[in-house]
Amino acid sequence: MDNGSSSYSRYLAGDDAAMGELVREYMDGLIIFLNSFTNNLSEAEDLMEETFFRLAYKKPRYTGKSSFKTWLYSIARNLAIDSLRKRKGISHVSVEDCTDLSSSIDIEEQYINEERKVIIHRAISKLRDEYRQVVCLIYLEGFSNAETAIIMNKSNRQITNLLYQAKRALKVELEKEGITYAGL
Repeated sequence: MDNGSSSYSRYLAGDDAAMGELVREYMDGLIIFLNSFTNNLSEAEDLMEETFFRLAYKKPRYTGKSSFKTWLYSIARNLAIDSLRKRKGISHVSVEDCTDLSSSIDIEEQYINEERKVIIHRAISKLRDEYRQVVCLIYLEGFSNAETAIIMNKSNRQITNLLYQAKRALKVELEKEGITYAGL
């Protein structure tokens, strides 16, 4: 799909089906990313919809200075920040309500994997906002440090530092839950 830029160009040229391609390609990842801001899955879904609404009706210009995905996530990030500025209280959704976990055939193995993921998501949810965001973008969405820097409006060095601190904080949280992982 050329990372979405060709679909967006086709949409701007009048191909409405191209917007559907973009939504299918980026919807889930955007919801996960936006949830790292809101801690509310419903609100994250609303912000995802607003992101695509902005693409569809305001038709911002994509310059190609970064990948399309990076540009799209930057738009979503800005909308999330605006939303956080507007609202007064923060509501939380428990991690258990937000997880769609393992598809393993073995029920016991599936249960164990689900429990691990719940613990990991719970540990991630306890991290500072910036830590959650950098972990989500790099490890869950697969962005590079440079792309993450663009999305989060930070320097590469700041992202490297944030990632190091986030991994340290995540390791502490996981150890509180009784999980040790040498990779952190």
